[in-house]
Amino acid sequence: MNIVIVKYNAGNIQSVLYALERIGATAVVTDNVEVIQTADKVIFPGVGEASTAMHYLKERKLDEVIKNLRQPLLGVCLGMQLMCAYSEENNTNCLGIFSEKVQRFAPATPDIKVPQIGWNNIYNLKSDLFNHLKENSYCYFVHSYFAALGNETIATADYVQPYSAALHKDNFYGVQFHPEKSAEIGEQILKNFITMQ
Repeated sequence: MNIVIVKYNAGNIQSVLYALERIGATAVVTDNVEVIQTADKVIFPGVGEASTAMHYLKERKLDEVIKNLRQPLLGVCLGMQLMCAYSEENNTNCLGIFSEKVQRFAPATPDIKVPQIGWNNIYNLKSDLFNHLKENSYCYFVHSYFAALGNETIATADYVQPYSAALHKDNFYGVQFHPEKSAEIGEQILKNFITMQ
């Protein structure tokens, strides 16, 4: 199994590598176009800011490479947001794989903190990505922006309002939470992704 993690100027790659190792998988971290295109599975992680990340991807033509992949790809956190059409974070046009738009949390009261940091449950699970998981499983989130609910939503979470905890279209999957920090639940999701056809 040839697994590639897309290297770009967004952090958290090391913890994804460790999580894969825990489930007996290894991955190559690269921004090499040919290596990405020939991978069996691609993981597109990210912690960072949307506009600078998109600039980096475009500069290296990785934006077109990612959009044209035919193998399963999993976007994580910022990676998932960059797969959406647009992000309010610095008014950024994103990859447009998913039609959802990314917005900043706008709490009605000051006691609700942004970013959301910590464990939250996911529900309305609608994908093989969540095989062997129970409804309302807990995952670890760290984010100030969210993708709205839409036709491509395959899991929902609530913080300020219901939003897309995960998205799916064709061979593209995205999760807003961090599976690499979500203990056994996250490991099961990574296993499901790696074994899916």
